[in-house]
Amino acid sequence: MAQSKDSTKEDEDKRPKRLKVTKNPELDRSGKTRHGEASYYGKEFFGKKMADGTPMDPESNIAASRTLPIGTKAKVTNLDNGKSAVVEIRDRGPYIDGRIVDLTPKTAEQLDMKDEGVAPVAVTPIDLPDSTSRSSGN
Repeated sequence: MAQSKDSTKEDEDKRPKRLKVTKNPELDRSGKTRHGEASYYGKEFFGKKMADGTPMDPESNIAASRTLPIGTKAKVTNLDNGKSAVVEIRDRGPYIDGRIVDLTPKTAEQLDMKDEGVAPVAVTPIDLPDSTSRSSGN
């Protein structure tokens, strides 16, 4: 059955909006809790080099943030069920509007969000790296 032009346009409107990638996002050192959506890394990212230069390990508790400094430890809480996990920011992303953190499959499992793929979360920085340290950049 062929799709009408209207249904194709409607499907495109439902897709997540990609954000423009900024080379040097403004880093958030405020320590304030941020709210948005979490998603998790797909298989195509397993073993790929992250922003800190290490390979992405799907069994670790690492995460990606556009604005938290690399090396930040943060508590991520699934607002649908109250489950939480502590992660270390070691990568940049996600680049989808409304999403504030990308998690590993292991962490997504801990937060009970793997089936849905995304979940509303609160991200609370626990430990920010020293602003003069090498790992605090991008």
